[in-house]
Amino acid sequence: MDFAVLERLLSRTPATLDQITVRVSHALERHPLCRGIRFEVIGTPRRTNGGNWTVSLHAVNPEVISEASGIVADIQDAYDLAAWEARIG
Repeated sequence: MDFAVLERLLSRTPATLDQITVRVSHALERHPLCRGIRFEVIGTPRRTNGGNWTVSLHAVNPEVISEASGIVADIQDAYDLAAWEARIG
C-alpha cells in the first residue's frame, strides 16, 4: 500500500465543535441504550497525540456508560478539532 494512502486512512478528519456535537448526537441516538443521553463536547488544549476535544456525558445509566464511551472513543479516533477553532480561547 502506498504511504500516502495509508496516511490518509489513519488521519483524522478536521471538524468544528458543532460538527463533532452533531456526529456524537447522531451516533448515540442510533444505539437503543444510548438514546437521550445528555452530553457536552469540550475543546481541550492540543496535545502531542492530537486529542484536543473530549465529551462529558451527563445523567448516564451505569449500565450504558460502557456503550456510550465506546461510541465516543470511535468518534474521537476519527475527528480532530479544526485548527482555527483550537486557537480560539
